Amino acid sequence: MTVHRPIDVLEEIRSLRASGEPFAVATVVRTISLTAAKAGAKALIRSDGTMSAGWIGGGCARAAVLKAARAALGDGKPRLVSVQPGDALQEHGVEPGESKDGIEFARNMCPSQGTMDVFVEPILPKPELVICGASPVAVALADLGGRLGFLVTVAAPAEDHSKFGETDVTITDYDLSKLIATERYIVVATQGRGDEAALMAALSAPARHVAFVGSHRKAAALRASLATKGADAERLAAMHSPAGIDIGAVTPEEIALSILTEIVELRRRGQRRSISILSSSKG
Repeated sequence: MTVHRPIDVLEEIRSLRASGEPFAVATVVRTISLTAAKAGAKALIRSDGTMSAGWIGGGCARAAVLKAARAALGDGKPRLVSVQPGDALQEHGVEPGESKDGIEFARNMCPSQGTMDVFVEPILPKPELVICGASPVAVALADLGGRLGFLVTVAAPAEDHSKFGETDVTITDYDLSKLIATERYIVVATQGRGDEAALMAALSAPARHVAFVGSHRKAAALRASLATKGADAERLAAMHSPAGIDIGAVTPEEIALSILTEIVELRRRGQRRSISILSSSKG
């Protein structure tokens, strides 16, 4: 007889992180009265909606938690779900499916009629910083980007690869077609060496943000040239240049800092408020 060992939650977290697959962790943070699972119970929910490890109880909470997990994986924001019996929801003045003070409410249909609060946290792959070029700014970006938690991909001529320290992915020249789609930010820092080829590749790849290291005048000339070569007009218009926030940067390291400051601000826009609401509601 074959005995199947339950999948360990921590082992599964390590495995999913290594594979780059997005998933959510659901943790029971509070229970009132009778509930199948108790505070501290955890479960992992994959992007296809399956619960791959752990346990947070039966059908009383499962549907609501799975729904919250799918939403969290969609927008990258955590959720606090409170599964309560009907009379408790009435006391709070909410209907099943409504949200109030950062809490999403669901009805407990089980005979136990207990209350279970579940925190659902999305675990997403590292955001990808794609750096085109091997200029001093590009090298500084690769170094600082790794320290800030980005998956660093460098696209540059083969003879320039040795200029960089440790990176996650290295691409010869500017073929970005084989990159795995994820949360991506592209910075073209060729600075006169292959500007058009790098920009055309950057504008053809899925990305949340494409920035060009160069002056307004140079960027305008490149936009005009690339427009005649079939570059997407909407992507051309959205290209940001000069890259970065104006902090009076002079050195390559300072310019890299200004560029990553801009990217971090874009990534985190709206997140701090959501986290603050959840923290205050749990307190």
